[in-house]
Amino acid sequence: MIILGIDPGLRTTGFGVIQKHGGKLRYIASGTIKSGEGDLPTRLKVILDGVGEVARTYGPDCAAIEQVFVNVNPQSTLLLGQARGAAICALVSAELSVAEYSPTQIKQAVVGTGRAVKAQMQDMVARLLQLPGLPGTDAADALGIAICHAHSRETLTLIAGGTNATANGPLAGLRMKRGRLVG
Repeated sequence: MIILGIDPGLRTTGFGVIQKHGGKLRYIASGTIKSGEGDLPTRLKVILDGVGEVARTYGPDCAAIEQVFVNVNPQSTLLLGQARGAAICALVSAELSVAEYSPTQIKQAVVGTGRAVKAQMQDMVARLLQLPGLPGTDAADALGIAICHAHSRETLTLIAGGTNATANGPLAGLRMKRGRLVG
């Protein structure tokens, strides 16, 4: 399965493409889409077109994107939401299912703590994907989102299958409580 991760941003949108085969992850590509300094509609179109081009180029089976977090500045939050919306529209136009994860969920899945800093994300992404060097921060975040989805998708599939789906599998003995897996 090929997974496209998107780290939305109005100035810079990161993308990361990985392949999950069994329990192994393989790096395919990563990079950024720069929207420039123009007016808002033009910048949103750059994001829409850029994410669409990435989806056409790498042919992912599914996509994952980071949820909007609330900044101190409400205007920044609104602008980020619009950039995220443009990216989601491109993914849906490419007929991809789109999963959403909070920054804390992504950091927890990749680093093991929801309070990880950018350098920790970069280092763990490079280790998990056996990269020769550290990816840029936006690309590392996007790859982290894809990694989070690679790990979460299997769990969500098992949960969706009902309690019998986990009876003998890796999640045996776990159950849902308030939307979270508990032992």
